[in-house]
Amino acid sequence: MLIGQQTWEFPSRPRVLGTGTAVGEKEGTGPLGKEFDLVFTDPYLGQESFEKAERKLLEQAQEKAVQKAGVTMEDVDFSVSGDLLPHLISANFAARTNGQPMLGIYSACATSMQAVALSALLVDSQAARYALASTSSHNSTAERIFRYPTEYGAQKPPTAHCTVTGAGSALIGNGTTGPTIRYATLGKVIDLGVKSPWEMGAAMAPAATDTIVAHLRDTGLCVEDYDFIATGDLARVGHPIARELLLRQHVDLGDRFSDCGILMYHADQPEVFSGGSGSACCACVTFAHLLRKLQAGKWKRILVVATGALLSTISAQQSETIPCIAHAVTFEAETVS
Repeated sequence: MLIGQQTWEFPSRPRVLGTGTAVGEKEGTGPLGKEFDLVFTDPYLGQESFEKAERKLLEQAQEKAVQKAGVTMEDVDFSVSGDLLPHLISANFAARTNGQPMLGIYSACATSMQAVALSALLVDSQAARYALASTSSHNSTAERIFRYPTEYGAQKPPTAHCTVTGAGSALIGNGTTGPTIRYATLGKVIDLGVKSPWEMGAAMAPAATDTIVAHLRDTGLCVEDYDFIATGDLARVGHPIARELLLRQHVDLGDRFSDCGILMYHADQPEVFSGGSGSACCACVTFAHLLRKLQAGKWKRILVVATGALLSTISAQQSETIPCIAHAVTFEAETVS
């Protein structure tokens, strides 16, 4: 049900019954490498193109999530999925393989939490028993869609992001075990006026701030009610900007505030620049690492705020500013009332 202005509360508390993550070599050598289900060292994954490789990553993550939940792909009522490619070819072609009814979505790098929110809504409203929330990205597909092909060898500034090669999937349904989903706060499109595609962290920071403030307002929760709050992929440039913008609104997140783009890579890894991005960044960090903390009893409640820059190749070339969005989801441990 709707509470406040932008937030859904799910009375039945849908659960994350199983998760699957599949990543590339650079992600596998990062600080979370051992927590991902599958790590591939071949950027092509034995396929003919990077696009087909991304599709395989997504299929592998979906299969792993369903398997870990103890059901089959035939039990899945709906696939809610998206990616960064034109016409959502990774999500749509993976749905062709897996055979479920498909809802294709796009919020750029915020797609992961949009997928989780919609999947939880389907389950909570009894429109589905099981919904599969998924997203993917690949460094060599996204770079040539939004900036320059890898083969071009364009030089990147330190403010740039490294698009994560990976896919994350979560099977959401009613059950007796697994983290629960309590709230989803859907973001507004916010535009700071940034034009450079190399400055996405700065561009997305106001959207993350706006959604966090809206979430606290709508739910009546305070910062101290959360053990951890993670933005999607503001990385090392955008994250401190978001922190400063929140402080201006008297919201101090302290040391419970981090970012999936920062968590994905070691700071000194080659060619990661300011940190991770891509729709798989938030999905893989959340499903492989953050939810595991809940399941281990180290945290009771977390807020994941996926952030997305809604630019396109054409809009960037036409010197349009970059509109951004952020969607937030509250995950809770099984014992939280």
